[in-house]
Amino acid sequence: GIDINSGAEIGEYFFIDHGTGVVIGETTVIGNNVKLYQGVTLGALSTRSGQQLREVKRHPTIEDNVTIYSGATILGGETVIGESAVIGGNAFITQSVPANTKVSVKNPELKM
Repeated sequence: GIDINSGAEIGEYFFIDHGTGVVIGETTVIGNNVKLYQGVTLGALSTRSGQQLREVKRHPTIEDNVTIYSGATILGGETVIGESAVIGGNAFITQSVPANTKVSVKNPELKM
């Protein structure tokens, strides 16, 4: 139930808890001490360009010490989740999140 593309770059001390449904795309970059929970997708935004984007970064960057809770979806090659951010369960993210930020579905505005 875990799909990690062999092209993804993953740092040290990467932890997946209850991995069912986890998807990590080819150009994803994951830093050190990152925790993911079940059902997390680190994917690409849908495009019409298809194979023309083969060598382009299409998946997000997750910096050090980030926690991403169950059911969260983070999409896009320009999307960066900053160091020590916490992404709440079922969040849908297509833009960068600053370091030390908490994002939740209950209150979707970025919380500092």
